[in-house]
Amino acid sequence: MRREADTPLRRCAECDGYAYGGAPACTVCRDLVDGIVEGEWAAFLRQWDTAAGGGQEGALAERVAAEPDRHDWRLVDAALDRLVCPGCGDRLSRGPAGCAACDRAHRYRYAAIETDRPGVPPGNEQAIRVNVSVVRRPQVTSESEVLVRSLLLPLLPAGFLPTTEEAQRVSALVKKSPPGRRTHLVERAVEALAEDFSRTRRAAPAAGSSPTSPGTPAATRRRSGRGRSR
Repeated sequence: MRREADTPLRRCAECDGYAYGGAPACTVCRDLVDGIVEGEWAAFLRQWDTAAGGGQEGALAERVAAEPDRHDWRLVDAALDRLVCPGCGDRLSRGPAGCAACDRAHRYRYAAIETDRPGVPPGNEQAIRVNVSVVRRPQVTSESEVLVRSLLLPLLPAGFLPTTEEAQRVSALVKKSPPGRRTHLVERAVEALAEDFSRTRRAAPAAGSSPTSPGTPAATRRRSGRGRSR
């Protein structure tokens, strides 16, 4: 269900930004972000020959959530969506800041497995995971961080991973930008990164290298460690 690393960036018909990047405000982009985990869950149900919405699905969700270190992070996030928080009544881990049960589930989800797709820089999958986590639970994160992570998210499934210098440059831009112009300036910075990335990706096949990162291993499997939420 995962997008290939060489899939071109595309625009959202509703918000006109890059697809995924308008979440959580844009409904279409928000559904696309949810689809990152829902696609994996649907494949998981087919593997178990289980119908969505039934009692068996709930039991599977409980099992996956109880042993996150044995499952891909997308499955764990989807499983938590199917469980009700006993404290706030929201989807488990998605409740308001300060909900003890949601905060605990949010920390435990980071014990799950991250597997980089072939052809992407090591750490790309973790970047997708963290940005998705922030965008899907924006109420516990600063507006500035939600803005940056949502705007960068469209580039990650396509195989992009910002360098330390690029990340620091965007972070500095956020800090020094007037609140009224912050969104516009960050959008321009991300557009520049997207254009550079697209040029590099187009040039890579001509040079006989990977479309994203020359010499990248076929796949990288890792766990980010319990409690590593940001």
